[in-house]
Amino acid sequence: MKELLRPRRLAPGARVAVVATSGPVPEERIQAGLDVLRGWDLEPVLGPHVLDRHPEFGYLAGTDADRAADLQNAWCDPAVDAVLCARGGYGAQRMVDLLDWDALRAAGPKVFVGFSDITVLHEAFATRLGLATLHGPVAAGIDFIKNARAQEHLRATLFAPETVRTIASGGTALVPGRARGVTLGGCLSLLAAELGTPHARPSARGGLLCLEDVREETYRLDRYLTQLLRSGWLEGVHGVLLGSWEGCADYAGLRPLLADRLGGLGVPVAENVGFGHGEGALTIPLGVAATLDAETGTLTLDEPALR
Repeated sequence: MKELLRPRRLAPGARVAVVATSGPVPEERIQAGLDVLRGWDLEPVLGPHVLDRHPEFGYLAGTDADRAADLQNAWCDPAVDAVLCARGGYGAQRMVDLLDWDALRAAGPKVFVGFSDITVLHEAFATRLGLATLHGPVAAGIDFIKNARAQEHLRATLFAPETVRTIASGGTALVPGRARGVTLGGCLSLLAAELGTPHARPSARGGLLCLEDVREETYRLDRYLTQLLRSGWLEGVHGVLLGSWEGCADYAGLRPLLADRLGGLGVPVAENVGFGHGEGALTIPLGVAATLDAETGTLTLDEPALR
């Protein structure tokens, strides 16, 4: 698996577009998120449809076409240096095929941040643009607004990425060992749902696969992992990092499933790595070469996440 193109780091005064690609966004939360960005000496620009709600499907932030247009226009605006997603939820799969990937590619590399449902877009940016992205807090998320650890780790990644080349979570080894590869992944259920779609990569071969999820029954997590195994998508993966499982079964009950489904891969597996839906989530660069040490729970990047 090849390392992807890293976009440039941000500097004070950078213009950051905030767009809603998935679920509806509470106005008070997004305003608080914009205040955080202003406190970082960034200039936030809100997408025109961020506060929309789909006329029929209330779980969507406006129509598919409008959500796609907001992302498209923000990315293609030469005055915009980064695009942050407002929240996850559901809906990225419905709008991703409406994007003009030739135009996005022509606009050049920019910083892209989000997680959860945004996994769909991380995968598409990797396969269609060859671009490294950041699996990190969303602008209307509680972590982004109120959690100092999540805020500071994202801020350091954006402005001084050389200071966070080693991501130390305090995690432990489900399967011990060290491995080197290119980071990829995100929300487990979305990775399984993406199989067979136009933007899905053929496999995780050569990668350090990051997995997490939220509010899923154990049998569903079993099904997603089994689907990845049966499809051959996990063949050749070099290592696995497990993040949070917020709202899923107690981790003591979930751990045997993860060991059962992932232990047979014969690669290091680190658990409790501190990214995803859990409180104080760390920002994980996707598409960068790194070394995983499962026993110390550390991910060491070959180079800073951003140039």
